[in-house]
Amino acid sequence: MKHFYVYIMASIKKTIYIGMTNNLERRVNEHKSGTADSFTKKYNITKLVYYFELDSSNEAISLEKKLKGITREKKLQLIEENNPYWKDLSVTSVE
Repeated sequence: MKHFYVYIMASIKKTIYIGMTNNLERRVNEHKSGTADSFTKKYNITKLVYYFELDSSNEAISLEKKLKGITREKKLQLIEENNPYWKDLSVTSVE
């Protein structure tokens, strides 16, 4: 079964980016190397701080839109409840 991911990346200054992919490891590496979206490159967003694994692209798209629509405060709360020290989760296994 193919999996889809909605993920949150952050910079040291806690600028965040929310995205969706079917290959989390590849996509995080693109952000880290600067070959991905110009927003993440511009703000040096290189830490994977949270991710969700889903079974369908429709679920992932829906969740991505939902997360992008909530306030910054709620996004930060979600991260801090699950990753209080803002550790880079890509250092450990992400798949």
